[in-house]
Amino acid sequence: MSFAAAAGSPADTTLHTGTEGLRTGQTTIAVHGTALPLYFAAPADRRNVPVVLVVQEIFGLHEHIKDVCRRLAHEGYLAVAPDLYVRQGDASQYSDVQTLFAELVNKVPDQQVLADLDACANWAATQGGDVDRLAVTGFCWGGRITWLYAAHNPKLKAGVAWYGRLQGDAAPIRPLHPVDVAGKLHAPMLGLYGGQDTGIPVDTVKTMQAALAAGGAASRQSSITVYPDAPHAFYADYRPSYRADAASDGWQRLKAWFQQHLGG
Repeated sequence: MSFAAAAGSPADTTLHTGTEGLRTGQTTIAVHGTALPLYFAAPADRRNVPVVLVVQEIFGLHEHIKDVCRRLAHEGYLAVAPDLYVRQGDASQYSDVQTLFAELVNKVPDQQVLADLDACANWAATQGGDVDRLAVTGFCWGGRITWLYAAHNPKLKAGVAWYGRLQGDAAPIRPLHPVDVAGKLHAPMLGLYGGQDTGIPVDTVKTMQAALAAGGAASRQSSITVYPDAPHAFYADYRPSYRADAASDGWQRLKAWFQQHLGG
């Protein structure tokens, strides 16, 4: 198993989801002249299954994100996780978060990411996926992208954002943040946040909730759950931030959300 060096050594709580009954693999797809790497997992004996796009953390497409794909595949989904940093660099080559962010993550344009996710959805349609039942989920950096994607793709049916930043300063490569698009979602979103997340203050969550309530139909159908004692990255079982109770509850909520909006 290969975890990002910048995330530190894997904790004793690290989970590993097996591949029995699944088809899994890594491949590349062509997107605007780039060979975009991706990891996928799906039930081995089923076709026409719902599709879930899995958006990486700040640490890139490493083992934890691949494991999440396998967890979703065991639930009956075709899960697809692209390497969304590929044009800017390799997240596995960085040993500390600050340098990773400054030299790589801070150079990745939102529009590039959204287009790559669109391409992954199109690819999934050729691999036995039912893109009329398309969902997205993402963590940390990917949690923010998940909100943006829900306002980007009109074909999306549901999304679950795990502790993604909601507000921030505008920049040429990041012109909008989730709170800016909260009222214009194409699909109902579930947000999962930690009350002790020092990078995402609870007051920004409340601002997001108010923006959702004042928005369109999909926005008003959206919901945010805050775990009062949980820090950032409480689902990341390979890190000290992991909180088993909040992680388990959040996963059950994700499954119920997708079942409600995608069906089996």
